Amino acid sequence: MMNVQGKQITLLQFILLIHGVQVGVGVLTLPRDLAVKAGTDGWIGIILGWFIATTTSLIIIQVMKKHPNGTILDLLTFYFGKWGGKVGGVVLGLYFALLALYSFITEAMFIQAWVLPRASISLLVILLAIPSYLLVRNNIQIIGRYSVVVFFMTIWIVFLYLLSLKEAQFLNLLPLLKEGWHPVIKTVKITIITFVGFEIAFFLYPFLQKKEYASIGVVIANTITMFAYLMITLVAFVVFSPDEIAKYNEPTITILKVIELTIIERLEIVLFALYIFVMSTKVLPLMFVSVFSTSWLFGKEEHTKPLFWLLVFSVIYVTLFPPSVNISLIWSNKLEKLSFLFTYAFPICFWGYVLIHGFFKRRSK
Repeated sequence: MMNVQGKQITLLQFILLIHGVQVGVGVLTLPRDLAVKAGTDGWIGIILGWFIATTTSLIIIQVMKKHPNGTILDLLTFYFGKWGGKVGGVVLGLYFALLALYSFITEAMFIQAWVLPRASISLLVILLAIPSYLLVRNNIQIIGRYSVVVFFMTIWIVFLYLLSLKEAQFLNLLPLLKEGWHPVIKTVKITIITFVGFEIAFFLYPFLQKKEYASIGVVIANTITMFAYLMITLVAFVVFSPDEIAKYNEPTITILKVIELTIIERLEIVLFALYIFVMSTKVLPLMFVSVFSTSWLFGKEEHTKPLFWLLVFSVIYVTLFPPSVNISLIWSNKLEKLSFLFTYAFPICFWGYVLIHGFFKRRSK
């Protein structure tokens, strides 16, 4: 049984931790990716992705209810024995470490591209590593508080996009389903990836104060993410023409150039500097889960040493192998396949196993 005394998180922190992990650099390119696949009908794919992600999230909560005082690692140990739990800890620890490193390095790359073009990637990673270490070395409660602060500090950015509607052409959205459902269905592969992150509920559940509200929490978290994606995507679709939007790599940032404020000349640069905080709410929980898994393997509650070496490795990696756009795309494609496996396939298969195990256990009595 885990010792969660003094580490418990509130429902709000639970919701915003999950939401924060879901929203990262992917939202910057989402409108373009959807437009390429399905034109201006691509926004429908966000709703379909939300439905699949929410359903899988609820399955995770149903699994965790079986053993509310343990993480997924404890459940794997219960059902598959000590070594099954150890293997699960290694695999899940590596998976979340890869996600954390990719998000961490991508964050540094976007900062270099949009804010500090003359700074080296290794220097940016070092600068990001310092506050990351100070936050993640604490328990999940501190990271939860940080996610809440960042959410309310930056939520207004989403509504700022509404100012660009003065240039909108709402006819771009019509007619609906211009080419039928097939192109929309193709976008689901993109949208369910943008919802990846809710699987950290496997680790957050035992820390939740009021576990009876966990199902409501994951639904709210996914819904907040869906509304953010929908608003930004729809604004991009009505401001840019269907052909024009495909020309921009990050239309979410480019669209800010349409907004004119007398006191700020380059609004997109200022807002992207604030968006760095939003990206950090994705990186920090992933780092925590990764180093938590490592500490669990060795039977320790302290995770500062694994965290230190994870950050050192990230600095060494970017120094020896400077990242590029092509390398980032390769990483992205590989991690997408892993995310399908660990975020969607694994919870459903494990839930099925738990149900079958419970059925035969009842039959044997």
